[in-house]
Amino acid sequence: MKTDILIVGSGCSGLYCALHLPKDKQVTIITKSDCESSDSFLAQGGMCTLTCEEDFDSFMQDTLEAGHHENDKKSVEIMIRSSQSLVEELTELGVDFQRDWYGNLIYTKEGAHSTNRIVFHKDMTGAEITGHLLEEARKRDNITILEYTTLIDLIEKDNTCYGAVIQLSDGRVAKVAAQYVVLATGGVGGVYQHSTNFRHLTGDGIAVAIKHGVELRNITYVQIHPTTLYTKEPTERSFLISESMRGEGAKLYDKNGNRFVNELLPRDLLTKAILEQMEKDGTEFVWEDLRSIPMEELRSHFPNIVSHCEKMGYNVMEECIPVVPAQHYFMGGIRVNYESKTSMERLYAVGETACNGVHGRNRLASNSLLESLVFAKRAAEDIARTGSQPQDETFIEQWPMGTYEDLDKLRDEYMDIVEHKVKGEENV
Repeated sequence: MKTDILIVGSGCSGLYCALHLPKDKQVTIITKSDCESSDSFLAQGGMCTLTCEEDFDSFMQDTLEAGHHENDKKSVEIMIRSSQSLVEELTELGVDFQRDWYGNLIYTKEGAHSTNRIVFHKDMTGAEITGHLLEEARKRDNITILEYTTLIDLIEKDNTCYGAVIQLSDGRVAKVAAQYVVLATGGVGGVYQHSTNFRHLTGDGIAVAIKHGVELRNITYVQIHPTTLYTKEPTERSFLISESMRGEGAKLYDKNGNRFVNELLPRDLLTKAILEQMEKDGTEFVWEDLRSIPMEELRSHFPNIVSHCEKMGYNVMEECIPVVPAQHYFMGGIRVNYESKTSMERLYAVGETACNGVHGRNRLASNSLLESLVFAKRAAEDIARTGSQPQDETFIEQWPMGTYEDLDKLRDEYMDIVEHKVKGEENV
């Protein structure tokens, strides 16, 4: 198979990158499941944006404080400065951010934010954004999307990427020759027992990067979300109770119904406080009270959460719900520069699988969609500037395929490698 650019992943970063590549280039997107089964579709709270010039310093400071000042300040500045034009571009694509009667954007607030600066669509912002990007990508003649297609390996020589080995939906293994490869493979939640991520997101991009010596960064920086709905029943993934609810006034109680923490602390500090309270109380969860949020706002701003809680037997208008921390986001990943380029020539990484230093040790709420989209566009623009690259077709044809005979075993090995790395174990 041949293509100009191969993008591995169909979340918001992969799609946005594809949409900003030159239309005369053939772009192939592969995705491990169906296109809608990406964490981008699950993002509830919203997307940060610069509301006015006076908010820049505050936005920067909030991001740095949440990240324990381990952030790359230039990356953060690039992200913030790009946010307003990004909102405009998404609006032009049809994304319906909440607005007041006069058509002005409504901003909400989440933990560790000093002011309201998050644009949103109910409690389904990720689905609203990614759904429109996917719709636009499917219209483009130069973009081909292959679902249920898995990255197996990179094809590289002398630290230059020439394509990839993939498994197609019918089980066949194929080589793809590409002038550029963009890894947008998402997070690592699939290697955790409790995670808000889809189970098939197992750090595939991280695994092949390790295999080929591509530089990594902050690989142990994994974020735990403080509030997911507690259930004794096994579930495919933990259901997220959006941080926006606490931003709008929801409270956290111990087993006796007493508040024990400032609900708007950064996620890592709040998670620590909840775990300590659970240990003190001898419980498997704490209580979250949504009743301080007006009923009309609950149903208009958080319809999906209210509906899911009702399905699980909780009337959030009348009672508290049990919540517990769960793995949520990966701040580390494949080291990239400000144009999302990796340490390997012709290989880029975007979204949660990449690390440009924006988030530092801990991600500020609702910076994930913004960061993913901003740096995905920069990757596309850098590829367009660099232009066409020669291919060594003889080398690609001679790439040995015998190493991929036992794919199930290979995937297990990849998951083990990623799990050991992100949990800080060095004997990989």
